[in-house]
Amino acid sequence: MNDNALVQVVLPGIVEPEDLQVRYASVPEPGPGQLVIAMEATGVSFAEQQMRRGRYYDQPPFPFVPGYDLVGRVHTTGAGVDAALVGRRVAALTKVGGWASHVLVDAADAVDVPDGLTAEQAETVVVNGVTAWQMLHRRARVRAGQTVLVHGAGGGVGSVLTQLALASGAAVIGTASPRHHEALRELGVVPVDYRTGEVPARVRALAPGGVDAVFDHVGGRSVVDSWQLLAPGGTLVAYGSASTRDDTGSKQWPVLKILARTALWNALPNGRRAFFYNIWAGRRFQQAGFRARLRSDLTDVFAALGRGDITAPVAARLPLVHAADALRLAESGTVTGKIVLTA
Repeated sequence: MNDNALVQVVLPGIVEPEDLQVRYASVPEPGPGQLVIAMEATGVSFAEQQMRRGRYYDQPPFPFVPGYDLVGRVHTTGAGVDAALVGRRVAALTKVGGWASHVLVDAADAVDVPDGLTAEQAETVVVNGVTAWQMLHRRARVRAGQTVLVHGAGGGVGSVLTQLALASGAAVIGTASPRHHEALRELGVVPVDYRTGEVPARVRALAPGGVDAVFDHVGGRSVVDSWQLLAPGGTLVAYGSASTRDDTGSKQWPVLKILARTALWNALPNGRRAFFYNIWAGRRFQQAGFRARLRSDLTDVFAALGRGDITAPVAARLPLVHAADALRLAESGTVTGKIVLTA
């Protein structure tokens, strides 16, 4: 792409993937404390699938540029930012705006990518890796010898979470569709078919005393089942409501119900804990702390990727202007790994 031309993919409203729009403009100029990243790789996550339906909890009003994260080279820097950063590969968590050839971010939000990782490799673990790392280590604080249940163990966050848990010395039970079971067994995970409707009974048979942590992105009834599967002193971390992706009505209500349930459960005198994990928690009122945690945790995730503790395969690579095809492919549920858009 032309270094002087900005290409953006725009989500104009609640539309089919084919109705995404491509917009051309001039590359923005960074202001004080800012830099422009020339995108090399950005991802298609579950968040964009929800946003297309108007179902993401706090998405901006239409139209907007999707793209939860990206990896690229620093293109230009603004006043107060070290000009030596130009050309350095960095990653950034954006929530929106990443589906663009050039992305303006605060310099404090850019995290260095180690030299040993390609842009595509790094992209596979930005939002997925930070989410998994923080839930495992900052919320559940999983330790060696514990047993955890990971819902969606074959998915983007779930697969990274599973591998990080195994690297921590935990035993993992993972729900997944049968096509993921053999790969999960090879990792040392005990797979459970979530489509049978017998997940709670199967998990109780595998862990009669309960599990030490459950990571639940499903929402709805699954959150209640997950709470009931906890051992004394166990931790539930809910982080989504995937089961309501295609629902109509309020997009806030499924999350509010989970928040209400976790508050109620935490008031019970049984020693168990429940959290709703939000990767953006603390950004508004504790920005310095938020950035420090993000930088530390993403650096640890990149190190784990470099060591081989985790792998996050690329399922498909498509040019940015083919974002509609990439989104449709992601929603098909037929691929394993990250779908990456490239400049």
